[in-house]
Amino acid sequence: MHLKMLLPLAAGLAMLSTAAAAQVDSGCTRARVGGPPREVFRCANGLVIDVEAASRMGLAVDDNGPRDLTLERGAVYVEARPGARFQILTPVAIAAVRGTEFAVDAGADGTSVFVVEGRVRVTKRRLPGAAVELGPGEGVDVRRSEPLVVRTWGAARVRALLARFGR
Repeated sequence: MHLKMLLPLAAGLAMLSTAAAAQVDSGCTRARVGGPPREVFRCANGLVIDVEAASRMGLAVDDNGPRDLTLERGAVYVEARPGARFQILTPVAIAAVRGTEFAVDAGADGTSVFVVEGRVRVTKRRLPGAAVELGPGEGVDVRRSEPLVVRTWGAARVRALLARFGR
């Protein structure tokens, strides 16, 4: 397997602004969109990654296209076909795709994951046994010192998160 990393840091992670991502062959096309400002990556393998303009992220790519997205801060909205092998790694969580549409919002204190359609497995980074699987309308807030609790998110919280992606 051939693996490409974007702008590797000393820690071995790929971190970049979304503007730098277009400079690397990822098997994706990039479009800047407004309302609110963000960048949308459409990949040959059917993966669509909608990235908030202020996000700090990196993309690991192999011969089949994007494999992992490392999200230090900000939010992304992902659309993946069933059978897709893709995950998002944040400082405290890993969200693994199960063929779905979902959003991940990462910050210094924690990560929130919400599923619009399909299923997503969410695991704590430092406690691999601590995992939940989310279905449509469900979300989880991942904090280092709190247990994972799956909740049905209220309409106001869902609207606020999805509005960040013009949805």
